[in-house]
Amino acid sequence: MILVTGGTGLVGAHLLVALTKSNDKVRAIHRKNSNIDDVKRVFSYYFNDINPYFSKIEWVEADITDIPSLEKPFQGISYVYHCAAIISFHPKAYYKMRKVNIEGTANIVNLSIVQKVKKLCFVSSVAAVGKAIKNNLIDENCEWTVENSNYGYAITKHGAEMEVWRGTQEGLDAVIVNPGIIFGAGFFDSGSGSLFKTVNKGLKFYTEGVTGYVDVKDVVKAMQQLMDSNIKNERFLLVSQNLSFKEVFNLIAKGFDKKEPTVKVSKLMSEILWRFSSVITAITGKKPMLTKHSAQSIHKNNQFSNDKIKEAIGFDFIPVNETIKRVCKEFDS
Repeated sequence: MILVTGGTGLVGAHLLVALTKSNDKVRAIHRKNSNIDDVKRVFSYYFNDINPYFSKIEWVEADITDIPSLEKPFQGISYVYHCAAIISFHPKAYYKMRKVNIEGTANIVNLSIVQKVKKLCFVSSVAAVGKAIKNNLIDENCEWTVENSNYGYAITKHGAEMEVWRGTQEGLDAVIVNPGIIFGAGFFDSGSGSLFKTVNKGLKFYTEGVTGYVDVKDVVKAMQQLMDSNIKNERFLLVSQNLSFKEVFNLIAKGFDKKEPTVKVSKLMSEILWRFSSVITAITGKKPMLTKHSAQSIHKNNQFSNDKIKEAIGFDFIPVNETIKRVCKEFDS
C-alpha cells in the first residue's frame, strides 16, 4: 500500500488524485484540525463524480512529529510519498518548522526503515539547493551553505534532506524532488494560491526578480515516474521555466482579464516596507505582509536548470502560461 503525508496540502491533494486513478487503496495522514473538504475541492477539478475515487483514500489521523501516532499508518506500507511540511518565512515560525520539517522527516525516514518500505519520495524545495557560481544556472550539484541561505525555511528543508540522505545510508531507497514555486488550483488562501487571489483583486506593484515555476501536475507526475523507475538516492530540480515576477503577474492578470501591475518596487522600497510590516506585526500580532527574506528574494535573479529530470526520464514540462490559464479558470469553479 502507498502512504501519503501532507495529503491536505497542495501537492498532497493533487497527488492523491493521481494515485486514486491507478490504485484501489491509498492511505493518507491528516492532522486533527486539517480540512479534508479542501482535498475534495481539488478532486472536483478532475472528476464530475469524485466519490469513486475519493472513497479509495483511507484517512488516518496522525502527526508526523508524534511517533506513536505514526505506527498505525505505516502498517503494511510499501511506498511513501512525504509531502508534509510547514512553509513560512516568518522568523517566529523557525522552531516550529524545525520540529515539523526536520524532526518530522526523521520520524518518517526511521519508520520507513523499520517497516522495510521499498521506496520513499520526499518533496523538498529549491530553497534547499545551493546558489549558482557567477551567472550559471542553479542545478542539483550546487552546494548549499547556511551563509547563502540563512533563513528558516531553507535551513529546515536542507535539514530534512539530510535526514533522507541519512536514511539511504541505512538501506532506504529514496528520491528527492526540489520544486520551484508550485502553481495549482485548490488552495487560494495560502502559498502560491494567494498570489492569484491578490492579482485578481487588482495588484499594482511588481518587481523584476527571477525564479523558477512549475505546475503541480508536473510535480505529481515526476514524483510518480521517479517512484516507478529504478532511480534511487538522487534528487531532481522541478522547474518548468524561469520567469520574472513581472512576467508572472502579467500572465495572471491576463488570465483574469485584469490590468497588469504598473508600479515597479525598488529594493529601497522593499527594505522600508518589510521594516514597517514588522512593526505592524509586533503591534497587532498578525502575519507580516513582507519579511526581511521575502523583501530580498523578490529582487534576486535565481535561475534553475531542469536538464537532469529531462535526461533521466525524458520529462516534458507544462509551459507556465498554460498552467496559469488553467488555474485562473479553476479559481472560481
